[in-house]
Amino acid sequence: MSRRARVTPAEAGLPDGGRRRTPGLRREEVAVLAGVGASWYQWLEQGRDITVSPQVLDAVARVLRLSDAERRHLYVLAGLNPPQPHLEYDPEYLCEGLHRLIDGWMPYPAHIMDAYWNSIAFNDAARLVLRHGCPGVSSNCLIAFFTDPVYRARAKSWERNAPTVVAQFRAACSERPYDEGYQELVRELSAVSEDFVRLWALRDVQERGQITKELEHPLVGTLRFETTTLRMPARPDLTVVMHNPLPDSDTADRLARLVSPEGRRGGMYSVAG
Repeated sequence: MSRRARVTPAEAGLPDGGRRRTPGLRREEVAVLAGVGASWYQWLEQGRDITVSPQVLDAVARVLRLSDAERRHLYVLAGLNPPQPHLEYDPEYLCEGLHRLIDGWMPYPAHIMDAYWNSIAFNDAARLVLRHGCPGVSSNCLIAFFTDPVYRARAKSWERNAPTVVAQFRAACSERPYDEGYQELVRELSAVSEDFVRLWALRDVQERGQITKELEHPLVGTLRFETTTLRMPARPDLTVVMHNPLPDSDTADRLARLVSPEGRRGGMYSVAG
């Protein structure tokens, strides 16, 4: 009812829309424009137990000029599974702010991934610890996880985390089941990693959240992290991955030494790469 009152007759394209002074649309007008019965539409507004189809809800959403978020909410109110969200956003929105976010996270590692898990931005600590941007390392985080021998040798938690990583990637694929980009990535990785093939065949699915990592860095020793994945509703194509030192470790002090001027003069970059 609130959204019906928000749409003017002129916006709805009614013949007398420009002359009417009454704000909003009448129930009968919404019903006609959506192609449904007036009584049925009244029952819909009243929340009665009636049969509702996605096609009819989409027609009502179109007449009421609902946003994508409002359209999905309408599905939930009607007791239906909401459709997948449309990716309606400015591709430049939040970019500068997210870069400042990961740079401000120093000396802790942080990076930004696109929908296909390509690392599109990373801070200095992510390069030194996780080898983002190093020569010969894939920019795709999933491929690098399975194919970078240096990272795999350093990651003491690799065997424990590998099933979780694959299960989380399958969850990402399930959100866009017909996306050829995901299918191509699976084919590419299957051709080079038997471990991935084995874990992918398990068909496990898990939402992204927090996992712990333990890495043995050649210069500062054991680093232990809690890794948190942050999704941006305003930029559903981007994910921010932030590594926080575990509180019962001395990882924070070791990272400070790693990125310090003394550490850089000691050749940290050459060892990390």
